[in-house]
Amino acid sequence: MKFEPYEIGRFDKDGANIRLCGRVVGPASGPHVVMLASLGRPGSDFDEVACALAEAGYCVTLPEPRGIGGSEGPKDGLTLHDLAGDVAAVIETQARAPVTLLGHAFGNRLARTTAADHAPLVSRLVLLACGGLIEIPEAALKALMGCFDGSLSPDEHLECVRYGFFARNNDPEIWRDGWHRDVMLMQSSAVRRTPVEDWWEAGGQPMLVVQALEDAIALPANAHDLKRRLGGRVTLVDLPDAGHAMLPEQPVKIVSAIREFIEGRK
Repeated sequence: MKFEPYEIGRFDKDGANIRLCGRVVGPASGPHVVMLASLGRPGSDFDEVACALAEAGYCVTLPEPRGIGGSEGPKDGLTLHDLAGDVAAVIETQARAPVTLLGHAFGNRLARTTAADHAPLVSRLVLLACGGLIEIPEAALKALMGCFDGSLSPDEHLECVRYGFFARNNDPEIWRDGWHRDVMLMQSSAVRRTPVEDWWEAGGQPMLVVQALEDAIALPANAHDLKRRLGGRVTLVDLPDAGHAMLPEQPVKIVSAIREFIEGRK
């Protein structure tokens, strides 16, 4: 499948220029899905899943956050609401609203903020590696931060990727690269500056939560807690043999879950 690049411009609340870049794949006539990547990660993490959906007739948009792939804009003092404004601008110009908005890990928080702030643009959400109110275990948090630590040796870095992101029997090599520390710092700050209650309910839209059973960062208890709190709004799918990375580990099962949710198949 051929990815088509896009570039759009917008202004933030202070009048600063923002450039937003990304790619689109699949027929414009199909159901539109917009995918938001994990902490400090690029949109290319979704490429295999995006291509499979495109081959099934979906139109998939992969935005890049500020600091990756040509996207640029102020990075200091932001909240998730500011970054949700970027996502809304992409949906309004590159997709046909309302869209299915998919967020992976950090992207799940941004997707829920976008749905809360710009409800007419989002019909449903798909949340992968959905963190919540249960804190990340200390060892997993250390591994997560190690993924962005340029002072580690290649072997030490890869061990952090393996521990934090991959199930026991899966190869972390595919995610050796793609870690953007400056973007991670911007996004982490935005999370801290945004009250959880601003995004937790996600605007009331239905959600699919795909939970990797070997996720060391977004623990399975988080997804089950969300299901308990929101009840019938949440469709929960447990995913074996996958960790926090999930996308390179179980792309076929993820595509199947997404299609069943959107198309209403069982």
